Amino acid sequence: MCVFHGCLFPTIYSIPNPPPSSGHQCNSLPLAGRAGQLASFKANTLAAAWTGVQRQEVVCKRLDDNSIVQNNYCDPDSKPPENQRACNTEPCPPEWFIGDWLECSKTCDGGMRTRAVLCIRKIGPSEEETLDYGGCLTHRPVEKEPCNNQSCPPQWVALDWSECTPKCGPGFKHRIVLCKSSDLSKTFPAAQCPEESKPPVRIRCSLGRCPPPRWVTGDWGQCSAQCGLGQQMRTVQCLSYTGQASSDCPETVRPPSMQQCESKCDSTPISNTEECKDVNKVAYCPLVLKFKFCSRAYFRQMCCKTCQGH
Repeated sequence: MCVFHGCLFPTIYSIPNPPPSSGHQCNSLPLAGRAGQLASFKANTLAAAWTGVQRQEVVCKRLDDNSIVQNNYCDPDSKPPENQRACNTEPCPPEWFIGDWLECSKTCDGGMRTRAVLCIRKIGPSEEETLDYGGCLTHRPVEKEPCNNQSCPPQWVALDWSECTPKCGPGFKHRIVLCKSSDLSKTFPAAQCPEESKPPVRIRCSLGRCPPPRWVTGDWGQCSAQCGLGQQMRTVQCLSYTGQASSDCPETVRPPSMQQCESKCDSTPISNTEECKDVNKVAYCPLVLKFKFCSRAYFRQMCCKTCQGH
């Protein structure tokens, strides 16, 4: 409490800007002040809260011009407490929650990107609820939009692999690789696509071990004898699985290339008007005579001239 020539300086509950006592001026101390209250509340709403709080600040003011001064010019014992009250107690209106855009579905040629859009209402300092889209009164933000609309560069397109060639053993598969537009509607020269990323056009393959070479026989030929016993021949070849000649077939299982055959003889006796002669293809008529086979009809017919008279 300050006293000067009978002027009492009030400390707290005085009316703002009171007139000085009669006959005396109370502004002899230029920084003399009073502790008072601001006439209006200063709002200090808590962030993300459903109900805010307003606090009433207490400051030290000069009596002559009502300006704020440091607190040490006022009596600290007369400082009133700082009051507070609730404010904005009504429920917060719903508002849109907008998430970040997700990655575009394509890097070129036009894709789409999406984001989360929710209608949210706060119901407490750390609690909120999700409402239907109609709960938010403002225009609903977009959840999806096009992105990366620029054209893609040409790219390699590989067709299907061919069958493995040959059919067994080690071989290769082949395929065609083209330089195409991103929508596959155009084909470009291979130089317009990056060579370092070109897919392979040939790969090794195998369909299993090849079968070994085998003996292959032909049909039997005509019997060498027109009548009776003779011989007939056929071809016998060692072939690989591709049909090529081979020398790897075992000789122990080689089929015979010649066999004995017999032709049916005509039993009609030779007429006297027919010439009696040996069959040209038969070279054993002397043996027939030597071993006395002329008595047999077959040998007599085949070696008619040799057996004549015997």
